[in-house]
Amino acid sequence: MDSNTQKTPTDTALALTGPDLIAEKVKTLPDTPGVYRMIGSDGTTLYVGKARHLKHRVASYAKLSGHSNRIARMIVLTASMEFITTQTEADALLLEANLIKRLKPRFNVLMRDDKSFPFILITDDHPAPRIVKHRGVRNCSGDYFGPFASVTSVNHTLEILQRAFLLRTCSDSVYASRTRPCLLHQIKRCSAPCTGHTNLDDYGSLVHEAREFLSGKSHRIQNNLSRLMSDASQAQDYEQAAIYRDRIYALTKIQSTQGINPASLTEADVFASHQNGGRTCIQVFFFRAGQNWGNRAWFPRHDRALNSASVMDAFLAQFYENRPPPRLILLDRPIHRQSLLAEALSLRAGRRINITTPQRGEKRALTLYARDNACMALERYLAETSSQYKLLEAVTQVFNLPNIPQRIEVYDNSHTQGSHPVGGMIVAGPEGFIRNQYRRFNIRNTDDIPGDDYAMIREVFTRRFKLLLQEEPNSKGTSGHTPRPDLVLIDGGAGHLSTARAVMNELALSDIPLIAIAKGSQRNAGEERFFMKGNKVFSLPPRSPALYYLQRLRDEAHRFAISGHRARRRKTITENLLDEVPGIGTHRKRILLHHFGSARAVKDAASADLAAVKGISTRLAQAIHDYFHDAQT
Repeated sequence: MDSNTQKTPTDTALALTGPDLIAEKVKTLPDTPGVYRMIGSDGTTLYVGKARHLKHRVASYAKLSGHSNRIARMIVLTASMEFITTQTEADALLLEANLIKRLKPRFNVLMRDDKSFPFILITDDHPAPRIVKHRGVRNCSGDYFGPFASVTSVNHTLEILQRAFLLRTCSDSVYASRTRPCLLHQIKRCSAPCTGHTNLDDYGSLVHEAREFLSGKSHRIQNNLSRLMSDASQAQDYEQAAIYRDRIYALTKIQSTQGINPASLTEADVFASHQNGGRTCIQVFFFRAGQNWGNRAWFPRHDRALNSASVMDAFLAQFYENRPPPRLILLDRPIHRQSLLAEALSLRAGRRINITTPQRGEKRALTLYARDNACMALERYLAETSSQYKLLEAVTQVFNLPNIPQRIEVYDNSHTQGSHPVGGMIVAGPEGFIRNQYRRFNIRNTDDIPGDDYAMIREVFTRRFKLLLQEEPNSKGTSGHTPRPDLVLIDGGAGHLSTARAVMNELALSDIPLIAIAKGSQRNAGEERFFMKGNKVFSLPPRSPALYYLQRLRDEAHRFAISGHRARRRKTITENLLDEVPGIGTHRKRILLHHFGSARAVKDAASADLAAVKGISTRLAQAIHDYFHDAQT
């Protein structure tokens, strides 16, 4: 090897880390808006930031002095950087929020819970529109009203709206097949347009009223209903007057249950924060159509050194990354990027979005009310997490773990005499159950002996942990959706533990602690036995807090697995043998079932018998017969 070989500038840059690497990168950076990523030696993204002037902003990281301990630590860990230039700083802000939510860098403020909010949808693709709850992508044609803070609040509102406007909630296929009104009509929650009890013109008026009410015109609708009730009473049509009375009562009830309803707000989100013990709670109230549609608390992950305003600044951009913003956003305190964020949200929404920090009047009172709620929510959260932390400490001591587990995965299987087998995985951590990370596994290997728990464990563990290895951080800096567990619990005994350990050894994951929990000889709570590598079988004292906690984990895994099994069994029961037969649609399937009585009778029928059914041609009858005949051979 030639000792005089010279390193190229690229090789030199690749060998540098920390401030030296950053200083080298600055030399070639443009002084334009953009986004930068700081990446660690293992390929994981440490931090995502945006800048109006990339060169100037990144240059500030080229020295360790003048930074907080958090930033200094991030600089030292930086092994590479990536950059994306944008047209404007607003574009950079939007891209930054998108990358933070996708990559989840450890040094950024993270929203943590990214579930979509529920909306109320009134469809417009049918002569008789329906009103339903909607969550997720807006791929249905119609008007969306929301967001609502929780599924509970939207369900409650939807139920009362049914009573007030008598709109249908059934699917279009059910609507088309009705020959008489359903139960909802009997209990006065639907006007039954499906059977002509309400003509489409009158039903259209009900739909129009519902849209107006959800758009904030509730008083006009109530005044109109009061007038109609009075007219019906004067005409001695007391039955119709009672219907109007019930609708007015429903509208009054939905407005009285909204809590605080400011007169000056039609459409707004109100944000407030409170900080204590290094944690921050951000409380959000949703006001739409002049009504309070609920509130919700978030506890973003962030460095303990950040103040409330900095956390709120980072939180807001992520919050609206995949949610439509209202025209007005109220904050309890000003944030650094307030005007820039308003510009970015206006750019995305295609209309002006105003972000303000009111100083007096009703709007200021609302922000202070939201801050009080944030304070109370944070106190409850800290109390709950403190108790949870003590339980995790006890579990750490019981199983002699190296560290307090931040992610516990618990596995259980469920089946009925080997049929419809399902494996369940639940996840828990310092903040309790992490339900958005639960997973179910429909067992695919039907060649194994029915009811073989060991074979089910083998398949579940193989699928789960092979996926984990595929999602491990790679050279591009992307990371998986689910991190490694710090502790794995299995509902079972020594055989289950041995099977799981064999899979983990094959995948080179033997460093993850595995514990099996078996019920006692009488299968009574408190007599559980624990199996783990290198220890004899042992039990815990009946009143041990750690035992109670482990029982809760085991019971939650069992509940989750058995609910998945029951859902799979119900689905199988409702499936019909005729569903997959080519040429058989809803109408012909109904004709065949009416004629033969069951799908199995259709399957066993001769082609001549099938051809004798009105609407089934000889050619189609032969095709049906051949389908089932081929399926049996």
